[in-house]
Amino acid sequence: MRNRTLILTGPDTAPGGAGAACRRLAELYAAGAAAVECDVGALAGPPALAAVETLARLRLTARRWNRPLAVTGARPELRALLALVGLGELLGEAEEGEPAGGVQEGVEPGDPAV
Repeated sequence: MRNRTLILTGPDTAPGGAGAACRRLAELYAAGAAAVECDVGALAGPPALAAVETLARLRLTARRWNRPLAVTGARPELRALLALVGLGELLGEAEEGEPAGGVQEGVEPGDPAV
């Protein structure tokens, strides 16, 4: 299995565009992708709620396939909007009050190494 990249464009993040993006993501997983990196660097203009909807639905699709999805190339405005709606973990950022992914909060004697 290998990692793949899904590049989102304007139509993917327009109202009603999430379905096509989710189908493309599912096709990548079905073709054997172990993980998918979703590149949003090509999105122009200020982020809209349709972009958040697309990314949220992509996250749900990835969960159904039990595979990782990471978002890259997000401009600060989109990063802030995703954090505001609780999707900051897609960017590899922990939500407020949560440890970053893969980080253990505390270690007890005898705990196995992670």
